[in-house]
Amino acid sequence: MPLRFAAPGTPSLPLHLIASDDLETAFSRLDAGQLAWARAQGFKAAAGTVCVLPGANGIAGVLAGLGSAKERRRERFTLGGIRGKLPAGTYHLDTELTGEALEEQVLGWLLSGYIFDKYAKKSAPEAMLLAPDGVDAARFEAIAAGEVLTRDLINTPANDMGPAELEAAVRELAAAHRAEVSVVTGEALLDENFPMIHAVGRASPRAPRLMDLRWGHAGPTLTLVGKGVCFDTGGLNLKPGASMGLMKKDMGGAATVLGLAKMIMALDLPLQLRVLIPAVENAVGGSAFRPQDILTSRKGLTVEINNTDAEGRLVLADALALADETPADLLISMATLTGAARVAVGPDLAPYFATEPSDAASLAAAGTKVADPVWQLPYWEPYEAMIEPGIADLDNAPSGGMAGAITAALFLRRFVTATPRYMHFDIYGWNPSAKPARPKGGAGQGARAILEALPTLLKL
Repeated sequence: MPLRFAAPGTPSLPLHLIASDDLETAFSRLDAGQLAWARAQGFKAAAGTVCVLPGANGIAGVLAGLGSAKERRRERFTLGGIRGKLPAGTYHLDTELTGEALEEQVLGWLLSGYIFDKYAKKSAPEAMLLAPDGVDAARFEAIAAGEVLTRDLINTPANDMGPAELEAAVRELAAAHRAEVSVVTGEALLDENFPMIHAVGRASPRAPRLMDLRWGHAGPTLTLVGKGVCFDTGGLNLKPGASMGLMKKDMGGAATVLGLAKMIMALDLPLQLRVLIPAVENAVGGSAFRPQDILTSRKGLTVEINNTDAEGRLVLADALALADETPADLLISMATLTGAARVAVGPDLAPYFATEPSDAASLAAAGTKVADPVWQLPYWEPYEAMIEPGIADLDNAPSGGMAGAITAALFLRRFVTATPRYMHFDIYGWNPSAKPARPKGGAGQGARAILEALPTLLKL
């Protein structure tokens, strides 16, 4: 299995990880024949380069370049990019790396085994790795499996990943970990007081729904809320074609919290987990909600609709209101919410907002530790007036185009009044180009940082 380590005791070849600024020291450990071969091949340990060492019975080992310290700061998971260049076989690492640096490379190796082959046959890497001493193999395999779930859900096109299919994925995950799931679907959303989820999804023949997964019976409480807009046309404020092309990924928040939930449950963390996913398709039709409509939310706040393409915050608002009725020790929402966030920080960073400065600091430290970069944006109080239209309590799309990620976060925070510790992520959920261990396509962002921070955040 490419997303698992090789079985302990499997015969293996040495894989020498060499930094370019440590090249001569590494060369001094080779025998004369191997040294001559490496020099003849021009191996200089540039990032991602490989030199196969010949031996009496074929391959004696492989030299793999990690590049310079500057290159390693600029690019994560170098070993992930090396894996596909190796001859088939099982390897063990020969490296001076320890701690976080070693763990980053090992995770990169595992994640590089990911392929999305649901619609076209693809070959997985054939090289396998023995888990290095000191690396918790089961933990890293669980983390990789959670990331795989996120990527698969995002990569699946909307014709095969609508609200019903997303519900099926939630139920499958719950069954695997003995979690409980309840779902409110279609017109029942009105009966159960989820009016904005219903309004956004009512124009589609694929019924909107709210999924509620619960796991664990002891320990601190954690609630995750993920935006599950399975496709976003923009509604009556129809997106141009260029902007609609990637909208299968608009359920990336839901996919990411499900990946994180899978990690938490697989690792059997001592907490009580709740996952809420409002799943809709924002379609164009005669029953679609309209610009200038005023919707009344579950919270009782009224919302003037000034753009039907700002629908994600509407479905999240009802789900957050439900979460806030039973306050958790920590509440986190994740969504592919605004283009403004991508303009601000690009596709690599996961911007987040936090009501507690200490939580923000813990998350930032955790993201650095596990090579899952996050970046804090502010709940900037002076912008509160921008989301108040006058005719209703809130405006879902303030005019002017300024501070879009911040005003969206402020909007969501209005629905969290009883829960003191709330964090919101405005992620991209997509790699626009292939990088080591991160193929082009769906991507989890922030989940590993949260997982790493949970012991501090929840005092586990």
